[in-house]
Amino acid sequence: MSLAVVFSRARHGLEAPLVTVEVHISNGLPAFQLVGLPETSVKESRDRVRSAMVNSGFAFPDRKITVNLAPADLPKEGGRFDLPIALGIIVASGQLAEKSLQGYEFCGELALSGEIRVIVGEIPVAIACRDAGREMVLPMLNAQQAQQVPNVAVHGADHLLQVHSFLLAQQALPAIPPLPQREVKQQPDLADVKGQAHAKRVLEIAAAGEHNLLMLGPAGTGKSMLAQRLQGIMPPLTEQEALATAAIYSIAGLQRNLTDWQQRPFRSPHHTSSAVALVGGGSVPRPGEISLSHHGILFLDELPEFPRKVLDVLREPLETGVVHISRAARQAEFPAQFQLVAALNPSPTGHHQDGRATPEQVMRYLNRLSGPFIDRIELQIEVPLLPKGMLSQHTQEETSASVRERVLAARQLQLARQGKANARLTGSELAEFCPLQQADAQFLEDTIHRFKLSARTYHKIIKVARSIADLQQQRQISRAHLMEALSYRALERLLSYLKN
Repeated sequence: MSLAVVFSRARHGLEAPLVTVEVHISNGLPAFQLVGLPETSVKESRDRVRSAMVNSGFAFPDRKITVNLAPADLPKEGGRFDLPIALGIIVASGQLAEKSLQGYEFCGELALSGEIRVIVGEIPVAIACRDAGREMVLPMLNAQQAQQVPNVAVHGADHLLQVHSFLLAQQALPAIPPLPQREVKQQPDLADVKGQAHAKRVLEIAAAGEHNLLMLGPAGTGKSMLAQRLQGIMPPLTEQEALATAAIYSIAGLQRNLTDWQQRPFRSPHHTSSAVALVGGGSVPRPGEISLSHHGILFLDELPEFPRKVLDVLREPLETGVVHISRAARQAEFPAQFQLVAALNPSPTGHHQDGRATPEQVMRYLNRLSGPFIDRIELQIEVPLLPKGMLSQHTQEETSASVRERVLAARQLQLARQGKANARLTGSELAEFCPLQQADAQFLEDTIHRFKLSARTYHKIIKVARSIADLQQQRQISRAHLMEALSYRALERLLSYLKN
């Protein structure tokens, strides 16, 4: 037969759209024509496929070969189509029966020797193939990672000859090595942080409700230590959340370590990072740090050192939980439901009361942060210097394990009540699940107007108060919960004080 059809998968954001590889061999001068909007890396497959077939002992047709990658309007990139193109030529030239391809999809880059090399994005490919009801043949290392997808039929191969023998039913493909046993990676313990009871309390509230957190304080007070210990007190990822996170890492060319499988991601980009590095982008859109922090923590240390325009691109994802990337030829959408934790010094000198910085210098330093950006951070606290003698005292601090128990109990209340963390509640859900007494609602509104805070802040304070009540296992939000939530607006108070 001179025509063959092979199924494969492209990469488009977090999706893996079906690509039909059509191979036609006809009479005429020897030629290899590749159509269907292929990029340069795909066009180069002509030489890779030819050498791989010859070196594997297959006859390469000395005729006109036309390969169409359908749909024609979907851009194709990478070497993932090498394997299906080679199999299509083998079938179209009569070296393999077409019926042997039925029920399978293929992805893999070919070496000149015929070996099959890894591709990027095996998790979305495996999910899409499973949903289509077909079996997937992948490079061995990709197949091992794809086993994390439940109920997927995946096969791994190391060489083109192995796939050919498998399709001829002559020899089974090698067994995929089992995934290493999942283990819980030991995290830094909260007991290592001396003192700072107020900051630890707020860290617990942030973990319970998945609230954004900003820590303001002099250098060396433990802000980074506290941020690094937030991961250890947060609830573990569910299987669905862990798979979504693994899919993002997969398309970014990274791998989630199985020892971290159910631990929330913790990303800490340097302040020289660009806007594209944070939110994603490129001619072929790739996920940025906020997507790699999906269902986890994005820690921004030395916050004012980030360019203001870089921080402002985070404003929309902080609200919506997704990021839309548009380029002239490509559009992509990546999930970005992350928890922002930021740390900053109160002045360019590291202290705001040491006399080395004037109020004007402090204002210029803090004004690098826009008001709308600060408005989106629910918890803003000061982390002061430790009192004299605290470092030398041998006091027993509360461990992460005991704090985590309270956080888990509070999160279970939220999931049972509304199916999500408090920070993710919408406006209508807030009215349903976080009702206030009439007097308390009036008190909060009067306070918001007195301090000239926004309506967004009004809603965020209610969400924080709901988390405080959940930690105390209280059904109703009280005035005390609202007052405590109002107290966690340190940066806004400092800016107001400096302006006056």
